[in-house]
Amino acid sequence: MTFSSTAPEQLSSLLAAQKKAFTQAGLVTAEQRRDRIQRVIELLVRYQQPLVEAMDADFGGRPQGFSLMNDVLGSLASLKYARDHLDHWVEDEPRHVFSPYDQMGAKAWVMHQPKGSIGILGTWNAPLFTLLSPLACVLAAGNRAILKPSEVVPRTAQVLAQAFAELFDPLEIGVVTGDAELAQVFTSQPFDHLVFTGSTAVARSVMRNAAENLVPLTLELGGKSPVIISRSADLAKAAFSIAVAKANNGGQICINPDVVYVPRALMEDFIGLLGAAYSELLPTTDDNPDVVAVVNARHAQRIDGYVQDARERGARVECFPQAPETDARTRRRALQVVIDPARDSRIMHEEIFGPALVVLPYERLDQALSDIHSRERPLALYYFGQNEEEQRHVLQNTISGGVSINDVMMHAALHDAPFGGVGASGMGHYHGREGFLEFSHMRSVYKAPAHDPRREWGLLPPYGEHFLPTMQSMVTAD
Repeated sequence: MTFSSTAPEQLSSLLAAQKKAFTQAGLVTAEQRRDRIQRVIELLVRYQQPLVEAMDADFGGRPQGFSLMNDVLGSLASLKYARDHLDHWVEDEPRHVFSPYDQMGAKAWVMHQPKGSIGILGTWNAPLFTLLSPLACVLAAGNRAILKPSEVVPRTAQVLAQAFAELFDPLEIGVVTGDAELAQVFTSQPFDHLVFTGSTAVARSVMRNAAENLVPLTLELGGKSPVIISRSADLAKAAFSIAVAKANNGGQICINPDVVYVPRALMEDFIGLLGAAYSELLPTTDDNPDVVAVVNARHAQRIDGYVQDARERGARVECFPQAPETDARTRRRALQVVIDPARDSRIMHEEIFGPALVVLPYERLDQALSDIHSRERPLALYYFGQNEEEQRHVLQNTISGGVSINDVMMHAALHDAPFGGVGASGMGHYHGREGFLEFSHMRSVYKAPAHDPRREWGLLPPYGEHFLPTMQSMVTAD
């Protein structure tokens, strides 16, 4: 099947034209912002069926109901929240003026200006959400945008391009399609801000390219998001929550649990509960339409390679549901649980991003925390337990993009809280007001009073004999 691709010169011309249109249009009213967001909402409603069919085909097996829930409804929620709150967000913020000018009638405020044209690079695992959720904040801030869907899901990219071409002038929102070569060109363009969702390794290239034009970045990456199961945890609840997460999108989610730390005495109980919960959700992988396939053969081989490497180094591997063979044809996989692998195993160092999981025993909590600190800072961290003091200790002694307590992945669904990473798991945020601020230029404005008293106070040249003593008298530690 042949898919069209955007030529690099077309992208450059589109960006130049979009930036020119932004400048010529001037003020972007709240009504215009709301109209653009509403049209994206209507686009999703109109094109929902061809989009979910395209995602199913691109994955080689992705339940349409799941795609509706994860990508269509997830995006709609972000868009509607921005639509319904932007009136408050766009208001100028009064700020305090320094003395004595505040008493003389001076005023100050911060205005939130759109930056201009924003580039958004989506990823394949949530091909609509990683484009349209940040787009909600981009449009609320008054910007225009150019979207590049992932080349790993070309059918979805084509449907999305056709949908936006029908409902939007590309000078408002344009969509470009192409492979990794176009992505390199995309990240080298002089956007006013660039959003990238993907791997940490690719993000380094994105950042280098953006640096050439001093383009500010929002990077949503990943990492080995850890789960700490406390001795005070409801073990069955923890196992069920983790099973649900690993069944979600075949584990192909940036905040999916990668490593689970379990008290050594509870290891076997936890593994049994995890297997039972996962097998109840997905009793079989063979021809099971509820199982989301690994997106392509390369990723399937990568995940299988991690597990095989750990097994060869002596790790125990449990499969849930138990199956004699994986279905290589459809790329549907059982959950492979790798138990206490050697520390030099590849699965201990690479983000899994699929239906596999590492389980590690610990004796003392600080041993688990030390192991977490030995790796890069993750996008998410999870804690299961009822001990409030221990919970506070974990929160205060770890760093991650976000946290869910007694569940997994739920914090990312908060509309009124920022979603983003830290360190190797990313920078910047979207969602809610923080997302609006991310894509706004916060411009400080000072309005002077009618009278400027500095000359009569002796604060302007030529300085008199009292100037220096007056300045010296004001240098205090109070």
